[in-house]
Amino acid sequence: TRLLAAALEEKGSPVLTNATGSNMPAGHVAALAGGPGDATAVLEVDEGYVPTIVRALDPAVVVLLNLSRDQLDRSNEVRMVATRWRHALVEAAGTVVANADDPLVVFGAQSAASVVWVAGGIRWRSDASGCPACGGRIRFAERAWSCDCGFARPTPDVEVDEDPDATTTAVFADGRRLGVVLSIPGSFNRRNAVLAAVGAEVLGVPADRALAAMGRIEGVAGRFSLHTVGGVATRLLLAKNPAGWEELLSLVAPGTSPVVVAINARIADGRDPSWLWDVPFERLAGRPVVATGERSADLSVRLDYAGVKHERVADPVRAVALASRLGNSGDLDPVEFIGNYTAFHDLLRATAAS
Repeated sequence: TRLLAAALEEKGSPVLTNATGSNMPAGHVAALAGGPGDATAVLEVDEGYVPTIVRALDPAVVVLLNLSRDQLDRSNEVRMVATRWRHALVEAAGTVVANADDPLVVFGAQSAASVVWVAGGIRWRSDASGCPACGGRIRFAERAWSCDCGFARPTPDVEVDEDPDATTTAVFADGRRLGVVLSIPGSFNRRNAVLAAVGAEVLGVPADRALAAMGRIEGVAGRFSLHTVGGVATRLLLAKNPAGWEELLSLVAPGTSPVVVAINARIADGRDPSWLWDVPFERLAGRPVVATGERSADLSVRLDYAGVKHERVADPVRAVALASRLGNSGDLDPVEFIGNYTAFHDLLRATAAS
């Protein structure tokens, strides 16, 4: 959402957005009430509210990145969500920009009259293994997936090429090849940027200008940027579900810096932390790791089974200090803090207060 908003600011007209991530109707109303009626609105939308927002606002562009389970104590099974997208988008007059690599997104989007398919990638496949069309089995291959019922990956209009040296290129059907260079880290952010650039181009901002604007973004509502926590340089990262943890662990795993993992289970996080067992914490083995947060005991058990040696400290600020000592961390080797929703925001507020 932040990347797309930055791209559309290139038009020189006002852009309204729910920058703090308040992605349900109250947040949408607050964002829309914040500026002139002729502004462009870029809204992050909770997956459950996509049908409501599509029908209420008739958006010019809908960008669909991926669909995975989240907060199962109060959310529906993901194939039900995809089906509701499908029913709502058949009515959409605008353009849908959709990730061709996620079967759930494809099922939800293919009912729309106008779809631009982007090969946006899918690292987390556990929620997409069941065919949303027939209930059969999705078989994945390199740059392809299909089911025996005939439901299969559509031919992308835009490909995303990623080299081993982390160079990302958006390849358009008209022959354009645009490099994707961001200040914020992660392959997932570069792939998101390609979908955002396609959405921006539908709205009148050429993809090359859109990507250039995105490259100037250094943080998103506190995410990815360095903060000082109790005197320790710390990079704050937010992961809310197994798909997000998969991506962030892939981001930090190649490094050697100490890692703090923070888990709460409040209403905003979802009360059920059983998803911890789906996260590949094994990738943190051999690193200095500290478990923290209100459910740090649950997390500690999961880390034990993952073979990850760690310490447990309930207070997040103390956990960061301990991680720094364990890793002899300095400004050039900051502590990586990965927290779920309220754990992340609690620490972000603590850094602002200090």
